[in-house]
Amino acid sequence: MKSYLLPEFKIIRDDDRCIRCQVCVRQCGFGVHTYDEENDIIISDESKCVGCQRCAVFCPTNALTIMTNPYEYRPNANWRKEFINDVKKQAEGGGVILTGCGNDKPYKIYWDHIVLNASQVTNPSIDPLREPMELRTYLGSKTNQLEMVDGELKTVLTSQVMIETPIIFSALSYGAISFNAQTSLARAASEFGTLFNSGEGGLPKELRKYGKNAIVQCASGRFGVDPEYLNSSAVVEIKIGQGAKPGIGGHLPGEKVSIPVSRTRMIPEGTDALSPAPQHDIYSIEDLSTLIYALKETTNYEKPISVKIAAVHNSAAIASGMVRAGADIIALDGIRGGTGAAPKIIRDNVGIPIELALAAVDERLRKERIRNKCSIIVAGGFRNAGDIIKAIALGADAVYIATAALVAMGCTLCQKCYTGICNWGICTTDPWLSKRINPDIATKRLTNLLRGWSLEIKEMLGGMGINAIESLRGNRHHLRGVGLNKWELDVLGIKGAGE
Repeated sequence: MKSYLLPEFKIIRDDDRCIRCQVCVRQCGFGVHTYDEENDIIISDESKCVGCQRCAVFCPTNALTIMTNPYEYRPNANWRKEFINDVKKQAEGGGVILTGCGNDKPYKIYWDHIVLNASQVTNPSIDPLREPMELRTYLGSKTNQLEMVDGELKTVLTSQVMIETPIIFSALSYGAISFNAQTSLARAASEFGTLFNSGEGGLPKELRKYGKNAIVQCASGRFGVDPEYLNSSAVVEIKIGQGAKPGIGGHLPGEKVSIPVSRTRMIPEGTDALSPAPQHDIYSIEDLSTLIYALKETTNYEKPISVKIAAVHNSAAIASGMVRAGADIIALDGIRGGTGAAPKIIRDNVGIPIELALAAVDERLRKERIRNKCSIIVAGGFRNAGDIIKAIALGADAVYIATAALVAMGCTLCQKCYTGICNWGICTTDPWLSKRINPDIATKRLTNLLRGWSLEIKEMLGGMGINAIESLRGNRHHLRGVGLNKWELDVLGIKGAGE
């Protein structure tokens, strides 16, 4: 069948610069470039290009330019190019359109409409270069008070996990990403003193030495879950949902289930790894409580138990039930959360922004006087240190980052993660492509990112006259809204700028 789709990208080759070295041919896993030896030319099939820029970056003479194909249909405000092309794709294939990465629709990004307070005369700022700044964060349930008898602590303390920065690597499972990529995340978390999340694909035996920095997931598919896996971690997380695809299950295509992945996930090689939409032993808060305490028993009550849900309209009520069910950590994932594979229609239309969900959950738990019974970790499109510090002020204890971590390793958000082909060696299990991630280099890039963002957080804290992240947590007086409606300010629990 003849495709009616035009190429998404245009490839411009400067023949005066091109030396026919064939680097572009070798770098493209999608087979865009081929070398015609007889005519000594390189032919580029634009219909295969995904715009990952790998060939342009590694071209030694900068002979390549990859740009968005500027073609246009007749202007129509209702039928934009994206919708026309989606209809054509489904008319040709008849299936669900899959995509990777996070929501790219122009929904309001509330971080960009929130500004921070700063100290001036009456409350002097603090210089983080000369005075200590505390970013250390403790995750887990806290007690209401400490009881001392004859100088001895009688209160039974709950399990706590300490991290040196409120930034955690989010769930990126083995199979969805390469072994080298997951190794880099584990090493960076270990070196910097924070956590990485195994995702729902189990944790390879080779990475369990990083267990004191690992959050391991127990998801609906129970991939890789056994007592050793659970006990080789710092935190156990029950995954109910995720921001990129609320209400539906997970899917790792069989093309990505290599022998090592099948061994880790405990499934046959080459078979699709399908996670059911619900966890079939959880149909109520009481069921959730049963699983939480089963995991606590399995881990001898030594590890906090986290429960991850997608940010939806009733997240606050759900979170209240989760805390009362025994969850030590609540993980909220917003509509801009990334993924390796999701139906495009789900990713783009289901869920709510993390800013609104976080504010609602924090407010509900405070009103019910159970906020100290849990920590809150939020995820879903964190792009810089400014987003993170605003999330802390809205009530988060820490944030998950995934897309930013992948970008630090080289990702250009081409959104083709589900294909199993990743020219940057990140979202693939192909042995040849996976080698493109050098764990030494990737670990350094990730720790540099954590260090840079942590330094920026300290700078902003100092500018507000605060010397510890704990003093900012949930302190919305330090936030003001710009260009927001009254209902938005009310949900966020902040005032407008100038008030």
